[in-house]
Amino acid sequence: MRIVFALYEGFTPLDAVGPHEVLSRLPGVTAVFAAAERGPVGSDGALTVLADAAFDELDRCDVLLVPGGPGTRDVVLGDQRYVDWVRRVHPTTRWTTSVCSGSLILGAAGLLDGLRATTHWCVRRELEATGATYVPERVVTAGRIVTAAGVSAGIDMALTLAARIGGDVAARAIQLWTEYDPRPPFDSGSLPKASPEVLDFVTAHLAAG
Repeated sequence: MRIVFALYEGFTPLDAVGPHEVLSRLPGVTAVFAAAERGPVGSDGALTVLADAAFDELDRCDVLLVPGGPGTRDVVLGDQRYVDWVRRVHPTTRWTTSVCSGSLILGAAGLLDGLRATTHWCVRRELEATGATYVPERVVTAGRIVTAAGVSAGIDMALTLAARIGGDVAARAIQLWTEYDPRPPFDSGSLPKASPEVLDFVTAHLAAG
């Protein structure tokens, strides 16, 4: 089974690396970081990931994962190669997935029209503009398309997929190996729980781009 993590400049690292940590541990899986060209791809932070395949080299995959990040808008508005490749590869996949604002790329490719989907809460209206119905859940499955909410929800989605692909025991074993047992120090991880002060900070410092 080949799982392709489709990168672009300005992706959010955890959107790709979190699911990679889970899915690459499934037996018999080949995990591939791909981009428009082979080589380094810069994230929205200090992390750079090496793409070991170019889109032109991949005409099919079993699982496609599209991460989100500030670079999403540049892809949707101007990188037609990326959007066209997603549209072309989707018919070959067993699962086509996105994390965070990566859902906007699936929407731009015409894959979410009429479907329930989730994304980062700050781009939920942009998601609905693609024809999807936004659902404020961590993971949403619509046929063979699976979307995850913001950033950390990608790990939940990956474990959900791991169970579908390798069975519950394999998924639980990976959860144990990664010690994914979150107990956050604050209860501020979703929009309904956030105080006005927290929302102001997000707007001022985290939502740029």
